[in-house]
Amino acid sequence: MKLQTKYITLKEYSYIFIGQENKGTHKAVDKATFAQLESFILQNSNTVQYLKIGQNRYHKFIQAQNYVGIIQTKNGTTIEILPKIKNISNEEVKKILLKMLKTLKKSPFKNFNIANLQNTKLPLLEIFISMFLDELSNLIKKGIKSDYITKEENLKFLKGKLKIAQQIKHNTIHKERFCVEYDEFLNDRIENRLIKTTLQYLYKKAKTNKNKQRIREYLFVFDEISISYDPKIDFDKIKSNRQMKDYAQILLWCKTFLFDNSFSPYKGSDVAFALLFDMNLLFESYVFDYLKRNGKFDNITAQDKKYYLAYQNNKGKFRLKPDIVINGGKIILDTKWKLLSEDKTHQGISQADMYQLYAYGTKYQECEKLFLIYPKDELKNINYYEFFKDKKLSLEVVFFDLKNIENNKNLDIVFFKQTIK
Repeated sequence: MKLQTKYITLKEYSYIFIGQENKGTHKAVDKATFAQLESFILQNSNTVQYLKIGQNRYHKFIQAQNYVGIIQTKNGTTIEILPKIKNISNEEVKKILLKMLKTLKKSPFKNFNIANLQNTKLPLLEIFISMFLDELSNLIKKGIKSDYITKEENLKFLKGKLKIAQQIKHNTIHKERFCVEYDEFLNDRIENRLIKTTLQYLYKKAKTNKNKQRIREYLFVFDEISISYDPKIDFDKIKSNRQMKDYAQILLWCKTFLFDNSFSPYKGSDVAFALLFDMNLLFESYVFDYLKRNGKFDNITAQDKKYYLAYQNNKGKFRLKPDIVINGGKIILDTKWKLLSEDKTHQGISQADMYQLYAYGTKYQECEKLFLIYPKDELKNINYYEFFKDKKLSLEVVFFDLKNIENNKNLDIVFFKQTIK
């Protein structure tokens, strides 16, 4: 692996500072990179806090938050932010992150086979580019689609339909020419133009020789295809049909790269590329996918929107959206991407989380069981415990093992014991 520009890897809540040498998990950058990241933060401060500016007695710093992914600054520095999972290597963390990304709805990651990933030491952006190229390779093997493309030209022979108005305007003197409109069966269709445009875009972003070589090979395949001059308009023109189902995933990749803010919208001209994911949503999606595949439920839904906290003039106020609802609301789960605090007062559970679960349990009158699901802390040898139980409701705290997903089968009795009636 040969990288051609600087890249930095850090974990959630680690720091970036101006300097020459890294300090443990905290990373040093030059003044230009720091200034561009600072500008990015300020331009997005009223929307989402992807990064946070801080100050201690030694220096100013930028702290990563609960967003993971890639930020590439205008000066070419790529910053890779990984989930903060203790006691495992960055390579293992990337594998877990990719498994989580596979569970996102309407994302290009779902078809990717983790077993095919040859090198997790690559930066995330290079892994994503490799995934795109693998998907494109599969499409090329199946065959690039062609379509009838309407063309208008001024030819020396009559072909298709003669355009009378244009003929009078342009060929009054040149009687030997014909302004015509005709259809030709070509592979220069919108979908292929978007793919070629993405290849050209990624050729500038890719830093490994292998990815650059593969992109050059595929650009040769698309040599006779035009580029898209306005991808947003071209995407709107695409019509889904059974003939084009093989293009579904590759077009999701194209949209992800060409509109790089598709998962977490951002503003700012100091960042050349950013692809960021909220770990709260990723963890929720991962747990939901596990339960849906392994559970024995009558039904299971994510982000249920059945109830409001209050009503005014018959209009709902403050919609409740529990993360996971099972069997029509008998069981409600809320995922929390954080470790329990060391505060012994309420066994580390925050008051805000308790209020939230209480609102779910009371509004869903059929609810019998509540769960709070946290990522498993490797330092604590515990899978779950019952927090409280009264005549109607009980709340249990569950620790979901990200490192060894199979270990979560031990929790089946916790999730399933009241679901089969």
